[in-house]
Amino acid sequence: MRALKRFGQHFLEPAWADKLVAAIEPDAGDRFLEIGPGPGVLTLRLAPLVEHITAVELDRDLVAVLAPRLPANVTLVQRDFLDFDLADLAPQMPVRVAGNLPYNVSAPILFRLIDAHRRLGGIVDASVMLQREVAARITAAPGTGDYGVLAILVRLHTDVRPLLQLPPGAFRPPPKVRSTVLHLRFRRPAVELSDPSGFEEMVRSMFTQRRKTLANALQPYAASRGAEAATALARAGIDPRRRAETLQLSELARLAEFFATS
Repeated sequence: MRALKRFGQHFLEPAWADKLVAAIEPDAGDRFLEIGPGPGVLTLRLAPLVEHITAVELDRDLVAVLAPRLPANVTLVQRDFLDFDLADLAPQMPVRVAGNLPYNVSAPILFRLIDAHRRLGGIVDASVMLQREVAARITAAPGTGDYGVLAILVRLHTDVRPLLQLPPGAFRPPPKVRSTVLHLRFRRPAVELSDPSGFEEMVRSMFTQRRKTLANALQPYAASRGAEAATALARAGIDPRRRAETLQLSELARLAEFFATS
C-alpha cells in the first residue's frame, strides 16, 4: 500500500514492529485498542498474543486490504479515531492502547484518551509512537521551554517513560523527523482537583500567554471567574512575577482550587 500524505502515513518496518511488540509486553488476557493499524504490521504481530484487538483506521483503502487478513479476535473499525466513541469499548474494558499516531493529530488523540480515562476509566496504559519533539514536550520538566499544556495534562493522569527511539529508516516512507515511543500508565490524578475541567481551562488560558508574568497571564481566566489574578496568586502562595512554565502540578492545583471554591 502507498502511504498517503494527507493522512500523515508512515508505515512501520517489520523489524521495528517486532521491537515494539517486545517493549509493549503483551499478555494473553490483554484486550487492546490500536489506533491507526495501517497495513497491519503491528496488528498481525499482537493478535496471536492477546485476547482481543479493536483496531480503528481512517483510510478505507487500508481497511479493505487489511480486513481479509485479520484473525477472528480482531475487530476492525473504519473511522477517524477523533470521532470514535470510546464508550463503545465498555464491553472490552479494561483495555491497553497501542498506536503509531499521525504526527499532525497526536496531541488531540492523547487528550481524547485522557478524557476517556477521566469519564470512563478502563484504560490501563498506552504505548504510542510520536514525533520526537512531541515526546519531548510531554516529558519536559517545569522551567524548560518545552513544558506546557501537553506535559501538564498528560502527566496529571499518567506515569510516563520512554520505550523506544526510532530513526526515520524505521518507517516507509521515511519521515523527515525521528520518533519516540512513550509508555503512559494511566492512574488517579497526581493532585486532587475539585474541578478538573476548570483546572484544564485555567492551564490552557495561562499558557496562551506563557511569556508574561503570572500576574498578567492568569488575569484573563481570573476575570472570567469574577476574580483577580493577584488575589488567587496570593492565596496560593505563588510569586506573581513568575511565569506559568515554572509552576509545578501542586502549585497549579492550588491555584485551581482557589477558583473552584471561590
